[in-house]
Amino acid sequence: MRLKKIPRAGAYIAAYPQFASVGGELLKGKWQSLFETAQPLHIEIGMGKGGFINEMARRHPTVNFIGIELYDSVLMRSLEKLVTHPVSNLKLLHADARHLAQIFDQKEVSKIYLNFSDPWPKTRHEKRRLTHENFLAVYRAILVEGGRLQLKTDNAALFEYSLGCFNQFGMTFTDISVDVHANEARYPNPVMTEYERKFHEKGHPIYLLEASF
Repeated sequence: MRLKKIPRAGAYIAAYPQFASVGGELLKGKWQSLFETAQPLHIEIGMGKGGFINEMARRHPTVNFIGIELYDSVLMRSLEKLVTHPVSNLKLLHADARHLAQIFDQKEVSKIYLNFSDPWPKTRHEKRRLTHENFLAVYRAILVEGGRLQLKTDNAALFEYSLGCFNQFGMTFTDISVDVHANEARYPNPVMTEYERKFHEKGHPIYLLEASF
């Protein structure tokens, strides 16, 4: 994907501190204080334009959500949605996933979503994959006991790689599907990301993998 840089993105994000935070280190262990009600905390790493996290927050008012995005120009598009149609149980964070251990306290998160993450197909880039064992160790630390990690992707190689990583890490599988949208009875009216909708309309299978620590 070619990223279009928006020069005013940083200023736009800074203008709405009630909806979006930058960095997040000062909020470690205190994220619940940003919400009206303390309830389970779910995060999406690499939320893109925010279609998934916005819809999840609207469908699940008894869960608090944080959408995390590295690129401010992309986060701005999600923030625009939130400014126009505020949701009390959703906050956005401009941060790098490599810093999660400095952003979230141990056992602070109940569920993590990885939606259509960069597969980093070259072997020399393996450690950049968000399901590499280095990231799994961080997820385990910030997730509550029994907390879940969910991956959705259109990339068969990333799905297979992640399946192996989860297994080697000793995780307990709670859901596996090689084509989510082929089983409407099992996954009725699923919340889709912008990428997922595009790939699904082209007939590409969407893989899902969920496991707990």
